[in-house]
Amino acid sequence: MLLFETRSPGWLVPLFALALPLAAQDLPTVPILHSAPMAERFGKPYVMVSINGHGPYRFIIDTGTGADAFISPELADQLHLPTVAEVVVRDPSGQGGQRVGLVTLDTVELAGIAFHDIRAIRHTITGEAGTCQGLLGFTLFRNYLLTLDFPRRQVILAQGALQEDGARSVLPFHMPDGVPVTSLRVNGRQVDAQLDSGGGGLTLPEELAAHMRWEIAPVVFASGQTMATRFAMKAAKLGSDVTVGRYTFTHPVVEIHPAFPLVNFGSPPMQSFAITFDQKTLLVRLRADHDHFDVLAPPSPPRMTNAPQVAPPTNLVPIG
Repeated sequence: MLLFETRSPGWLVPLFALALPLAAQDLPTVPILHSAPMAERFGKPYVMVSINGHGPYRFIIDTGTGADAFISPELADQLHLPTVAEVVVRDPSGQGGQRVGLVTLDTVELAGIAFHDIRAIRHTITGEAGTCQGLLGFTLFRNYLLTLDFPRRQVILAQGALQEDGARSVLPFHMPDGVPVTSLRVNGRQVDAQLDSGGGGLTLPEELAAHMRWEIAPVVFASGQTMATRFAMKAAKLGSDVTVGRYTFTHPVVEIHPAFPLVNFGSPPMQSFAITFDQKTLLVRLRADHDHFDVLAPPSPPRMTNAPQVAPPTNLVPIG
């Protein structure tokens, strides 16, 4: 999810010949895993990629973006990438929109895998860890098992397929607008939720928040903006639990946004999991060392006391 915030105040065992050597056809098939380091900054997953044989460049992996890629105007100019078309981008609120350029990336290389002929949206990507040079969206990984292993700080790409387990740790999802949406429970109520590695927290839409009971009532704590809208953000502590499969978040701190119609399961609640997405079977697997978690206030970057204030773009639609 493209949300820009301004906050205030691997198994490897040597094989030894025990008797007779095995014929090649008798050897077990081991899936080939491609992995790369994944840096976590303020909860968001960043990786280094090569574009058209140049780089490396710092990109964020954002499963909440239903496009293959975004690239910053500065990097697009540096690589002499011409605009080949224009598209209109909007956020899930359905309000506003921006017409932006589209460029073609001959190759995008990550973890030893090259993706070819990728259409990328030309747009500035700003996050809490500073400006990065681009974004890898969810649909880029349509032909792979994509694992974001937050505890081990790795991104892993592999072939294969996930298998259902009765919705304990493997859950079905669907993909409206190219973004994974699964079901979870908030205060016992089953709701749809985006699985959004670029999201800033565990976020509830205003309509759902109006029916919650609170341990700490909502207060405005930040302003936020997407590519199309700007709004005030609230934070609160639930007086009930959130459950995802067999996993429970006990009375978590949540954010409340007016811009989004669905719950957003962002990168902070993902931090304890290795999350694997299979876009072919439409299954997602969550693995963790324990079953119960806390979600505290989302991390904020340090701010200089006399840092200049940057006004939001004038073409954003105010909502909420």
